[in-house]
Amino acid sequence: GYGSHTFKLVNSEGVAHYCKFHYKTSESKNLLPNKAGPISGDDPDYAIRDLYNAIERKEFPTWKFQIQVMTFEQAETYKYNPFDLTKVWSHKDFPLIDVGTMTLNRNPEDYFSEVEQIAF
Repeated sequence: GYGSHTFKLVNSEGVAHYCKFHYKTSESKNLLPNKAGPISGDDPDYAIRDLYNAIERKEFPTWKFQIQVMTFEQAETYKYNPFDLTKVWSHKDFPLIDVGTMTLNRNPEDYFSEVEQIAF
């Protein structure tokens, strides 16, 4: 998946760029629609429990973390507004740059303080 929002990042030389974040799963576990529908209705916590149990089994899920980078100058002349949430930056114009891997390697000890409050 990718984030629809555009962020401003500043490098160690103080030069700012616009950036989009991309996370691509290393797993390919998906439910078919004929199973996903009933599960979502009967067991809305299925996905979070599946994630929790995988981490407990030390089957740590990973995502490839990549970014797209656009200079301020490119943003001024690009064919559309880079902040428009209805548009996706072309990978041809702004290729994905590998940053690293995100791994979930532990479950929260205090769900409220480590997960629920993170939004605030």
